[in-house]
Amino acid sequence: MPIALLALTLSAFAIGTTEFVIVGLLPTVAADLAIGLPSAGLLVSLYALGVAVGAPVLTALTGKLPRKALLLGLMALFTAGNLLAWQAPGYGSLVAARILTGLAHGVFFSIGSTIATGLVPREKAASAIAIMFTGLTVALVTGVPLGTFIGQHFGWRETFLAVSLLGVLAFIGSAVFVPRHVAHRAPASLLQQARVLAEPRLLLVFAKTAIGYGGTFIPFTFLAPLLTEVSGFSAGAVGWVMLVYGVSVAVGNIWGGRLADRRGPIAALKTIFALLAAVLLLLQFTAPYPWLALATVLLWGAVAFGNVPGLQVYVVKQAERFAPQAVDVASGLNIAAFNLGIAGAAWAGGGIVAHLGLMHMPWIGAVVVLVALALTHCSGRLDRRSARAAHSRAPVPASR
Repeated sequence: MPIALLALTLSAFAIGTTEFVIVGLLPTVAADLAIGLPSAGLLVSLYALGVAVGAPVLTALTGKLPRKALLLGLMALFTAGNLLAWQAPGYGSLVAARILTGLAHGVFFSIGSTIATGLVPREKAASAIAIMFTGLTVALVTGVPLGTFIGQHFGWRETFLAVSLLGVLAFIGSAVFVPRHVAHRAPASLLQQARVLAEPRLLLVFAKTAIGYGGTFIPFTFLAPLLTEVSGFSAGAVGWVMLVYGVSVAVGNIWGGRLADRRGPIAALKTIFALLAAVLLLLQFTAPYPWLALATVLLWGAVAFGNVPGLQVYVVKQAERFAPQAVDVASGLNIAAFNLGIAGAAWAGGGIVAHLGLMHMPWIGAVVVLVALALTHCSGRLDRRSARAAHSRAPVPASR
């Protein structure tokens, strides 16, 4: 394994940690800055919005820059954003720091795959991308609970300082080990991306992604206050619960990928969305009981991100059929849809907390996931209809 690939994986770990660690720190941040939980939730929403904008727009605008120079610039921007969060004098500057970091996040994962595949032989390209993306999984398993622990015991600002140190290490690793000249194709222009958004069948996939993840992130964004105020966990125990969730997510990703390989993406997505809605509805009833809540969070993690492989495989298949000239664009826009779902969910979750209360989030999240399940059934029907139409148009062999 090239050492440069490990530097990219470390960058992915740092970026994944800073995206999700704020979930475990929301009550601490809200109390320290004297803001409400809905306002604190915008720190999740606006970060995800920065990712959604940064991925397609800034990637297109920076397409002519050398990959290594752009990578180093992104890690410098990422580190600066976390340092700004560490020293943020108030809520407004912390919001600015989160948006800045989100922009770097979006471009990093857009170019990171290109750099990773350029480091290995062509037949190992998929494995290289998978290794880089393990940084995100490891962030959920270790980085987020560790960052939550640091925030609970030393202050939330120190969590961002620790993440910025990871950014420095990733910058140094990339500067030393990533080759100066990395071959790359120019990314799709904004016009080409807009054409993908005009394809109804791809829009249906993006909607499933955004709504499906929106449903799970409505309660996940406010998981920490739910655990402390409803389940009765201590603030210090939240990090351990996040560890349980992260381990379950890692297992669920593997299971979701195998399910999509074995049964096909649509069948896998139907199963996972149905299970996710059921688990969120179960949380509505188990949240007041600590051990039952912990068991439900364990189940939740197993299905919360299990739909990632199916969604990505399906969007590529649909793009190959309906927009073959822009498969990479469609895949990138699906990641943007994922973050738009997070942004909308965190904003909506804040409104639910403010007007209805914490205990209304699980069942509302379940209803939103059921909408994604309905869209998945719709996609399946359209696919079957298209297959029948293609079969009927196939030429009939002439009889002798």
